[in-house]
Amino acid sequence: MSTILWADDEIDLLKPYIIFLQGKGYDVVTTCSGTDALDMVGEQDFDLIILDEHMPGLTGLETLQRIKMVAPQIPVIMITKSEEEDIMDQAVGSKIADYLIKPVNPKQILLSIKKCLHSDELISTRATTDYRREFSAISGLIDGASSIRDWMELYRRIAHWEIQLSDADTAMDELLSMQKKDADVAFARFIRNNYERWVSDIRAVGRPMMSPDIFRQRIFPELDKGEKLFFILIDNLRLDQWLAIKPLLAEMFLFNEELYCSILPTATQYARNAIFSGLMPLEIERNFPELWVDEDSPEGKNINESTLITTQFERFRRKCMFSYNKVNDSAAGEKLLREFSNLFDNDLNVIVLNFIDMLSHARTDSRMIRELASTDAAYRSLSESWFRHSSAIGIFRRIAAKGYKIILTTDHGTVKVDNPVKVVGDRNTNTNLRYKVGKNLACNSKDVFEMKHPERFGLPAPNLSSTYIFATGRNFFAYPNNYNHYVQYYDGTFQHGGLSMEEMLVPLITLTAK
Repeated sequence: MSTILWADDEIDLLKPYIIFLQGKGYDVVTTCSGTDALDMVGEQDFDLIILDEHMPGLTGLETLQRIKMVAPQIPVIMITKSEEEDIMDQAVGSKIADYLIKPVNPKQILLSIKKCLHSDELISTRATTDYRREFSAISGLIDGASSIRDWMELYRRIAHWEIQLSDADTAMDELLSMQKKDADVAFARFIRNNYERWVSDIRAVGRPMMSPDIFRQRIFPELDKGEKLFFILIDNLRLDQWLAIKPLLAEMFLFNEELYCSILPTATQYARNAIFSGLMPLEIERNFPELWVDEDSPEGKNINESTLITTQFERFRRKCMFSYNKVNDSAAGEKLLREFSNLFDNDLNVIVLNFIDMLSHARTDSRMIRELASTDAAYRSLSESWFRHSSAIGIFRRIAAKGYKIILTTDHGTVKVDNPVKVVGDRNTNTNLRYKVGKNLACNSKDVFEMKHPERFGLPAPNLSSTYIFATGRNFFAYPNNYNHYVQYYDGTFQHGGLSMEEMLVPLITLTAK
């Protein structure tokens, strides 16, 4: 039973209201002054406080301020006769839970109490009920998806319900997780059947927008309008993470949201370089060998991004004054903000934000970060917290203030892995857990996507006999020697490079300043 403290100098006249609330299961304790209310808060635990604004002695606002000093966790509902905006502003500024203007009826008060005390429970119950109704529709989509549009719609629904059910104390989120696993199995089958056709023919029927298409299909048309444009790439940004940070930008921008399909491997070296060059990795290696970094090279895999952008503009015979900035830490972000005015003369400004990628790697390497991001919901929350408190949101504010447009995207997503798959390869095989490229690769699972002829898939082959294999679903590759170490160290980590909806179907958002 929830206990409510109600302070009003005319409390005797409110007996019918109190009886009504008691009939609804609430224990209502009353007092007629703010001073007594403060004393009672110090002596007894309350779940909610109702304050009349106009009381002799301590006013409702004064009582509210003192309550917030000693018990800030207790929600407070303010009831007043006054409609003065200043009083409302003071009450809202003091973080009241709700504000009611007399005359009020018992049902209004009950609704406010439910909003304050039971909203999470009611939302969870409603989400559970709604998902139960949606379950069959999602299962039907999994069985019937026959185009990439179908898969994108299905993934949007799954991401929506993951967020809706993340706080629900129910078995529904486990049921959704099972549906998602089933969906990824079917999605991998769909990609196996269609991927080679997509990458070999950009005019193939049903081909989605892919990594090399983004500049040609989204950036160039905006530049042709003569508008100043920012292209912001947040590495490793999944759809659910975008949905988590979206509310932080809603006051500044209007959104046009879509998904595109990252190329394989869903890794920076391949997918992001394909975006900036407008080419498949094999084409980069052949046309610009000095800009392609091999798997076994100690060099960074994304050190030539600005130059790759230049090659794309030159190939399409386009003149464009652009800047390129990469933000790897808070110091780089603050430096960019200090020098931000220098960007406004450019036609295009490209900004790469690497935090989420660093977070996923830190989660693998740091026990503390693993604890903080132990679930997908926690991972989303950390991403939202970073965005809220970092220089990233300052960048978006500066752009919105100038009225410029933003194309926001990522190079690939990431997936939480929990199923080790044994793989054997030669000593030159790469170390990524979601894909392998090398000679004589052998895997003990049929749940892989194998490319025996990499050139057909737009991928370079380090050797004539090199093949690629990709983990699907939530699998990750582990070597038989030191197998237990791999399993213990990497189980439950977020990885990318392989074939899953979360890695391949990623957000592409056009943000227009309000």
